[in-house]
Amino acid sequence: MSETFEEFKNSFSYGTRTDLSFKFLKSLSNEDASKFFSELLDEVGGLFDGEPTDSVIDLVYRWQAKAYTPKPGAKRNYVYDDRPFTPLGKELSDTTVGLVTSSGHFAADDPPSDSRAHLQQHETITQIGEYLRNAPDLSEIRTGTASEDIIVRHPGYDVRSAERDHGVAFPMDALSRAALGGRIGRLAEYGYSFVGACSQGRLRKELDGWISRWRQAGVEALFLVPV
Repeated sequence: MSETFEEFKNSFSYGTRTDLSFKFLKSLSNEDASKFFSELLDEVGGLFDGEPTDSVIDLVYRWQAKAYTPKPGAKRNYVYDDRPFTPLGKELSDTTVGLVTSSGHFAADDPPSDSRAHLQQHETITQIGEYLRNAPDLSEIRTGTASEDIIVRHPGYDVRSAERDHGVAFPMDALSRAALGGRIGRLAEYGYSFVGACSQGRLRKELDGWISRWRQAGVEALFLVPV
């Protein structure tokens, strides 16, 4: 079965060749996608001569940035004029800090109530439409939970790096070290995470309840990690 070049490049975004690290190709024009593959093959050819792989990673990163940068005049959703941030009233070294990420992490023994939590990552990707229609489910992960007892599932990004090192997107250990070193006063008892690929309207409706929950837990400042 033949396919056009456009069908080929688009197939990496929830298609027959789904790869969340390369779904950006769908946002490129055919001309730009052709340039990307040409540059990629040139960089891969250099690897045979012992060139460092960093150049390949940098190339993909540059094209991802190009693809995801809004085009002039494009409509941008969910950009708000109000910024409900409050300056700290005391030193960070005296502040209780909480962690909130949209990375899709959860504790193995306390999965989200969402029925899709049991899915494997490759199955989660196929449910992207359901995630985008539903409200997010906020997970609690107790500080000090062992890495092997934490799971990550997310239909919107390649979670392989986050699975190998949860600190990539859920930096609980780094904040724990900051607390031990006195850079922050205390790390909250729980870290929190949800799947950012969700209904943005329903997310906004959840925020007041989440904020009350964090305040009751004694959180005075939040370290936010968007994914």
